Amino acid sequence: MVDLREESQLRLRALRERPPIGSVPAQFLQLSARVKHAIAVDTSRSRLYLLENNSSGTRLIADYYISVGKLGIEKQVEGDQRTPLGVYFITSNLDPASLRDFYGSGALPINYPNPLDISRGKTGSGIWLHGSPPNQFARAPRASDGCVVLANPDLERLLRTVEIRTTPVVIAQSLRWVLPNVIQADRKPFEDQFEAWRRAKSSGDLTRTLAHYHANFSSNGRSLREWTPLLKQELSRAGGQSVNVKDLSIIRWTDHADVMVVTFGEVLSGARTGAVKRQYWIREGSNWKVFFEGVIG
Repeated sequence: MVDLREESQLRLRALRERPPIGSVPAQFLQLSARVKHAIAVDTSRSRLYLLENNSSGTRLIADYYISVGKLGIEKQVEGDQRTPLGVYFITSNLDPASLRDFYGSGALPINYPNPLDISRGKTGSGIWLHGSPPNQFARAPRASDGCVVLANPDLERLLRTVEIRTTPVVIAQSLRWVLPNVIQADRKPFEDQFEAWRRAKSSGDLTRTLAHYHANFSSNGRSLREWTPLLKQELSRAGGQSVNVKDLSIIRWTDHADVMVVTFGEVLSGARTGAVKRQYWIREGSNWKVFFEGVIG
């Protein structure tokens, strides 16, 4: 009865306390046109918010009751029955025919542990957004082994809507909803430093470019020292051509550190296509440094 009462209270609270009209979660500083939808989870409210992104901006289009881990949030290790907090991306859409009834209508895995999690020594795998057993009619706010669990009709809406690889999923203890003018102000200082990185790389100057990278940088297991020769080769191949950025998305994650998760296409001047990259930047005082960089497409 305690679990049922808590579920009922959270569902009613979601109806009474709505995000302000026109607002978005503060983490979404910029979403590129390639990102059609975004997901934000407020674990304190047991609520998942689905946002649509188009030329008119980003707006809330639906929200659903969810359950998280039996032992709460802030996942640290494999099997701790906690749901991770952070910025993630949907990596695949699992065929429900391949899953047990326990997962209901299907599952959308996310990329836990992400590079920030790995740098902090977090372990575990198999964190999904998934449905519920067909015969389940009530579900406590803390009921999973670490996944984010929805009712099957709600999960089916997500399955029909979101795209793999491009859809971000922010899982937070609580969400701060802000208006677009606040987003623009929050984004500007980082944009200036990201542009300084782009100009440095366009110059072809290795030392100037490396000045934007953190001493504890890692790229898929390579340290900064091990990765530097690859950067040097990349600059050499570019032959002094300007580096252009397209389809830029910037998502902020703040806990005891301030981190930007940046996804973009990197295209040399005169070229039509280029690599899709993802960087993680961490703030040190008034400066930002790249501590992870990898090609994702």
